Amino acid sequence: MSLLPWHPSTWAHLFDYSKQNRVPQALLITGRRGLGKLELAHEFAHSLLCQHPQDTGLQCGHCDRCLLLKAQTHPDFIQVNPEEPGKSITVGQIRLLNNQLTLKPQFDSSRVVIINPADQMNNAAANAFLKCLEEPTERTTLILVTDNLSRLPATIVSRCQKLTLTHPSKPVVIEWLLQHNSSLLPQQLETLYDLTQGSPLQALDYINKDTLALRNECYKTWLDIANQKKHPIIAAENWHKLAESPLLFWITTWTIDLIKYAYQVNPDKLYNRDFKDSLQPLSQKLNLKGLYDLYDLVLVSRQRISTPINKQSLFEEILIKWHELNQSSSK
Repeated sequence: MSLLPWHPSTWAHLFDYSKQNRVPQALLITGRRGLGKLELAHEFAHSLLCQHPQDTGLQCGHCDRCLLLKAQTHPDFIQVNPEEPGKSITVGQIRLLNNQLTLKPQFDSSRVVIINPADQMNNAAANAFLKCLEEPTERTTLILVTDNLSRLPATIVSRCQKLTLTHPSKPVVIEWLLQHNSSLLPQQLETLYDLTQGSPLQALDYINKDTLALRNECYKTWLDIANQKKHPIIAAENWHKLAESPLLFWITTWTIDLIKYAYQVNPDKLYNRDFKDSLQPLSQKLNLKGLYDLYDLVLVSRQRISTPINKQSLFEEILIKWHELNQSSSK
C-alpha cells in the first residue's frame, strides 16, 4: 500500500501520534466522499500493527504481521461494516465486537478496529458502541470512518479525536486522473472536478462506470420534460431504477444552477458549466419561487431516498413538480 498523492500532510499528523506514543483510543476520520478516508484508515491500522514500519511510519509490507494483514487473517485487526450494502450496522455486530474486545490482543502491538461507515450504526448499535468508548480496552485503537458526520450521535463524536480530510487542489486531482486515464479531454476533466467537488476517487469511479454518459442521458430527459416532449410518469418509471446512482444529486445541482442563473451568478461558479447553453435560457422563463419550491422538494427527497419509501413515487413527485413549473411558465 502507498499513500494517495493528497494524503502526505495528513499522514504526517497521524505519524506524529505514533512517534509520540499518543495514538488516540478512538479516531474519527471524516470528510467528503471520495477523498480516500478508508484507504488512510487502513494505512494507519497497518502501520500500528506492523513489526518493522518504515522511517515514514508506513508498513514494511514484508513482516509476518503485514503478511497476515495481506491475507486478511490478522487476529488483532477487526473490520465492522454493514452486512449488506446500504444496510445498517446492527446492534448484534457491535455486541459481537464488545465481546471480542474483552479478550487481550494476541500480539504485543496494538489491536485496531475500523468501523466503516460509522454513521450506518443504527440507534441500538450506536448506544452499544458507547460502551467501547466509555470502557476502553487494552492496546486497542478504534477508527471510525464517515462521510456524514452529522448523522453520528454527539455522544460518540465528542469521545473521538477528529481528523477531517479536505479535498486536494484542482491540479493535483487532474494530474492524478490523467495518470489513470490519459485519454480524458480537458472538458471532461473540468466536468468531473465540478461534479465531484474535487473528490478524486469519486471522479475515478465516474470514469470507470461511464457515469458522465448516464448523467447526460438523464439531463436530456430532464430537458424533454421541460419542453413537454416526455411525460414525467414515464420518466419516473425509468429513473427509480437509478436510485443508487448520483441522480438526486445531479437534479439538485441542475436546480441550484438555474437559481444561480436567475441571480446572474458568474458561470464559473456553476456545477454544470458544460450545460450552460441550455440552463441559461431555461432559467429566464422559470418562476423563481417555483424553483425554490422544487429545490426544497429535492432536498427532502434526498433525505428520504435511503428510507424504505417507494422510489418511483419519489421521482414522480419531483418530475411532476418540474413539469408543472415549466408548464406554468409557458402560459
